[in-house]
Amino acid sequence: MNLANKLTISRVVLAGVFILFLFIKGSGAKFMAFAIFLAACITDYYDGYFARKTGSITAFGKLMDPIADKILILGAFLAFVEMEIIPAWMVMVIIARELVITGIRILALSQKKVLAAETGGKHKTVSQMVAVITILIFLIIRDLGFGFRHMQAFEASVYLLMLITVGMTLTSGVSYMLRNKDIFMGDQ
Repeated sequence: MNLANKLTISRVVLAGVFILFLFIKGSGAKFMAFAIFLAACITDYYDGYFARKTGSITAFGKLMDPIADKILILGAFLAFVEMEIIPAWMVMVIIARELVITGIRILALSQKKVLAAETGGKHKTVSQMVAVITILIFLIIRDLGFGFRHMQAFEASVYLLMLITVGMTLTSGVSYMLRNKDIFMGDQ
């Protein structure tokens, strides 16, 4: 297994550790969750970088990289719903998009095709990571006991950021479906 694929797998492991720290009470645990999430985001950048640089792009990497992203991001968003930080409907839209795109990828695999992530999907992932990082900062500040007045402004900012993220998620999903409609429409 090459370095890029090891980094991809490490992101899945880091996602589990991240969730563990996220549910431990206190700002120290939230800070650890923040640091672990950042480390996982860095693996997302470097797995692709090393795969391209060493010419070791694999079908496994093309398939597992976006799945590792989904495990990390959806785990965070589901945790935030449980913590009553973001509304469930936003996460349902994101999950629906991810399931549809994953379904298209699985269908493509059945046709002996591997569909890599596209630029719009990468931008979507970055917007989701920024949203998670912002929410983690909110949690750290909240757990440190800063004033309620500032928290209302931060909560409104988080909601707006999530609206933008949901919009980017939907846009990238529609774009991916249109570009790969031959996979599920039978226009081979």
